[in-house]
Formats: sequence, structure tokens, C-alpha cells
Amino acid sequence: MNNKNNKNNRNNKDNRKEITVNDKMKLEIAKEIGLYEKIEMYGWSSLTARESGRIGGIITARKKKKRSKK
Repeated sequence: MNNKNNKNNRNNKDNRKEITVNDKMKLEIAKEIGLYEKIEMYGWSSLTARESGRIGGIITARKKKKRSKK
């Protein structure tokens, strides 16, 4: 049984997706508004709709601001 668990853990590590620019931005914003520890402990699914919406709203505002600077 241990071999099977080790094999599954190895596969899970291999299946991790690469962190995108948007993912980095989400994490940065989560740190800024004090949600990073909650996400680290319980995952993104632990956020309330209000918390997720707040992160999404900040992302949208930053992207809009970045586009207007060009």
C-alpha cells in the first residue's frame, strides 16, 4: 500500500500546473488583503463569494489601469 501512495504522490507532483501571470497576481492580491494564509491552509475553495469577488475586482481594476497606460 505504501508503494501505491508514494506513486500517487509522485504523479501529483508531476501534474502540478505552472503558475501563470494571473495566478501570481491573485496570490499577490490575496497577500495584500490578508487572505493568503487562509488560502494556504484551506485552499481557494475556502474563500467566500465576497472574498473571491474582491480579488477579482482588484485584478480587473489593475488590468484596466495597465491597459490605459499603454
